[in-house]
Amino acid sequence: MQDGQSLFDSSTVWNHQEWGVDETLQRLMDQQQIRDCIVVGIWNSGTTRHNDYLPQKAFESLSQMEKDTILHAKRQSGQAVFAQYDIRSDAYLKFIVTELKPFIDSNFSTRRKRAATFIAGSSMGGLISIYAICEYPNVFGGAACLSTHWPGIFRNYDNPFPAAMLHYLSENLPNPRRHTIYFDHGTETLDSMYKPYQLQVDALMKKRGFNKKRWMTREYKGADHSERSWNSRLEIPTVFLMGT
Repeated sequence: MQDGQSLFDSSTVWNHQEWGVDETLQRLMDQQQIRDCIVVGIWNSGTTRHNDYLPQKAFESLSQMEKDTILHAKRQSGQAVFAQYDIRSDAYLKFIVTELKPFIDSNFSTRRKRAATFIAGSSMGGLISIYAICEYPNVFGGAACLSTHWPGIFRNYDNPFPAAMLHYLSENLPNPRRHTIYFDHGTETLDSMYKPYQLQVDALMKKRGFNKKRWMTREYKGADHSERSWNSRLEIPTVFLMGT
């Protein structure tokens, strides 16, 4: 799971909220609603989080002018979105697949195959998670993408990235017979941007052949863009991906 510092302990998060992953998954395991599992929380890199999480191949498909538009984007506060001008999500995924996962499999009791390996995150963490299952379909059997930040930056206008990401997905979504994917979004704060893009992604999922057994998209009316919101609905993607 991405953004590891937000998963278990609110004291390690800037807004003092957490996903409550340990409590939710332990309860579901105790109730035998999901298979026994472990969660590997990968801390984000802070100021370079966007550089690590923006899907690199979608970005690289843009013209140089379009790339510059993305790289020089700012938040509403005026702060730059990207701390540096290199997008390195391919290297980040390579680290997960070739270094982190082998370490976990060597030191913990795991089922190593694709069908028992999942990747998940929210916001930009949701974006890198769908990218991961597309890039490494033989490694990941499922992905949970909560409040996926389809815009990549913080505006819809003058933003070429969503179209590039949709094109990437149209060519790279994994096999619907062997992979399970969950999406969701709220309707408030930053999540209010996502519905039009999610509807386009949903159309791609249908075209690719994903059915209700292998794909779910949910809208949560009134939910905002926060760890508190993701905490409140974590049970749903968890059971969908790992239910007994």
